[in-house]
Amino acid sequence: MTRKYKFHNKSAAYFVSFATVYWLDIFIRQDYFSILEESVAFCRAEKGMEVFAYCFMPSHIHFVFRSDQEDPSGLLRDFKGYTARKLIKEIEENPQESRKEWLLWMLERAGKKKSNVSQRQLWQQHNKPIELWSNKVIKQKIEYIHNNPVEAGFVTDPVDWKYSSARNYAEDQTILKIDNENMNLGML
Repeated sequence: MTRKYKFHNKSAAYFVSFATVYWLDIFIRQDYFSILEESVAFCRAEKGMEVFAYCFMPSHIHFVFRSDQEDPSGLLRDFKGYTARKLIKEIEENPQESRKEWLLWMLERAGKKKSNVSQRQLWQQHNKPIELWSNKVIKQKIEYIHNNPVEAGFVTDPVDWKYSSARNYAEDQTILKIDNENMNLGML
């Protein structure tokens, strides 16, 4: 891993993206999106996560976030570990999951390739954090996040993607709250 992709400034805001193993389209069911939503709410309330922008796509997640406990790496580690356990359990127990055997086989296959994974692996292990050092970079990353569902062809307007903070920036707080009051670079 290069110096470019590390959490050097523990109090800074970061742009991160992380994907499921093999870029599997896991997030196609409301139950799975709800686990992500609940996990973000928990991390905000209990682990000091400040979320300035987000987008949950079928195979990956984008965040602009900050750890007010100055542990961005630990925060993402905990988020990914918890969501992986919950999502795998939900896949195992979901009677409507037509892809169950295949998904579990793929997650097990990915886990066998890593010495630090005991059984199944859901997330790729890297986050590629990019420190946000200027208002221009913050704006660029938020626009990238919000346009991701448009570029993928899922919607024609970013606010139409249910799991995106583009809705929040359009004054719709119905899915996840964000901490946009702190988006002034001086507050990050």
